[in-house]
Amino acid sequence: MSAMGAATLVGSPGWSLTASPASALRGFNLIESETAPFGSSDAEASIRRLAATGATAAAIVPFLWQADAFSDDIVMGDAVPEDRLRAGLEQIRAAGLATVVKPHVWVPERWAGAIAVRDEDKARWHDAYRDILLDLARTAQGAQAEVLVLGTEIRGMSDSPRWEGLIEDLRGVFAGKMTYVAHGADEAERIAFWPRLDAVAVSLYPPLGADDAPDAWRRVIETELDRVEAVARAVDKPVWIAEIGIRSAKGAAARPWESAEERVAAPDPQLQAAVLSQWLQALGDRKIEDVWIWRWLTNPEGGGQQDTDFTVQNKLAERRIAEWWQEH
Repeated sequence: MSAMGAATLVGSPGWSLTASPASALRGFNLIESETAPFGSSDAEASIRRLAATGATAAAIVPFLWQADAFSDDIVMGDAVPEDRLRAGLEQIRAAGLATVVKPHVWVPERWAGAIAVRDEDKARWHDAYRDILLDLARTAQGAQAEVLVLGTEIRGMSDSPRWEGLIEDLRGVFAGKMTYVAHGADEAERIAFWPRLDAVAVSLYPPLGADDAPDAWRRVIETELDRVEAVARAVDKPVWIAEIGIRSAKGAAARPWESAEERVAAPDPQLQAAVLSQWLQALGDRKIEDVWIWRWLTNPEGGGQQDTDFTVQNKLAERRIAEWWQEH
């Protein structure tokens, strides 16, 4: 577990933070398992094992929900209700980790990037989204979270001028750092509101090529990072890698974003470990230290050698990540 200094957050007298401003926020996206809800002893054990990798932070993912990609009726989902969100944030802090609140929008059989609300419905969508984010910001503030993410991969809606007003409203509620998670360099290059945030954050799942072509992976990784760093330089902000990940499954390098539900494949823990090692090496070369790997489960028995999903627990990838962070 990483020892981290304390600091007082400007604008919130007496707030003693887990992480100092200079500390890297490196860790995992932490997903609640049905069998190990936040607040349970199993979740506590899993979070402590997460910390033992050398992580300094964990991002909790509350889910918003809308019925389809075109709906303006976006609501807070019930997957991680407020009481368990608070319990999870408390457990993360108790393990000595910085906390990140990173909401995702769940669209049945689709993903947040598919959201394309009709022009006449966009105002209602943004009003509802603002109300939900303000509630999450109050929860994050009450739990002394270090970071609030105001959206993840909502590429069909991120060109609206409404985001600047939302950021101003959230700043009035939440005293920590804020960012938005763009879907790769493509969306990051289109975001106009980066100057109002504390970092340029991205999720990165570019197609890498064949499973046995690490040189090709490296070229793709370097190209994607070049583009993201150019965006960050233009607005004088640091780069945060809010998601990198890949399944531990054969064939995953060609489509790193693909879930286990989308394609049945044989386990390949070596591929997952090798790809994540490439990412960590490339980020280390560029001095990009803030990275949240996708993913870690609150179930301490999650993952395992026969699992073919993104979870890194109880796999070679967990050991490789821990070795990197403990050496760097």
